[in-house]
Amino acid sequence: AWPIYEVIAEYGMPAIFHTGHSGIGSGMRCGGGLRLEYSNPMHLDDVAIDFPDMQIVMAHPSFPWQDEALSVATHKPNVWIDLSGWSPKYFPKQLVQYANTLLKDRVLFGSDYPLITPERWMKDFQEAGFKPEVMPGILKGNAVRLLGLDKPLSGGVSSN
Repeated sequence: AWPIYEVIAEYGMPAIFHTGHSGIGSGMRCGGGLRLEYSNPMHLDDVAIDFPDMQIVMAHPSFPWQDEALSVATHKPNVWIDLSGWSPKYFPKQLVQYANTLLKDRVLFGSDYPLITPERWMKDFQEAGFKPEVMPGILKGNAVRLLGLDKPLSGGVSSN
């Protein structure tokens, strides 16, 4: 029923989905035509069940559905959350709480450059309540694992 997901899963690639309301279209006539209901992260629950080996990244804090995003990611081990699209100073407290605890291994850095510069994002990240011990994972380690960069290449390369 979802051939694109089948191909993504077959090749072991992660799939990233926009979730929540990042401000794009805000205040524009008809919200720029963006339908917010389709960015509710709860829609990814079915995808996570139907493709349990495909890694799913929910892009952005999922305003106004942060609790739903945390629920899906906590319940489905193949679901990740990226932090792009918002300055960390605006993150809901429950997102920081879960990033510090239950989801510390599945939360990913993202600045949303050029709308938010990495420098501003990092400054706000330092002040948003994240535990120092989870920061390296969020900033790099979790992405390394998600992308399989921590595994040796398969098939071998001849050194001749």
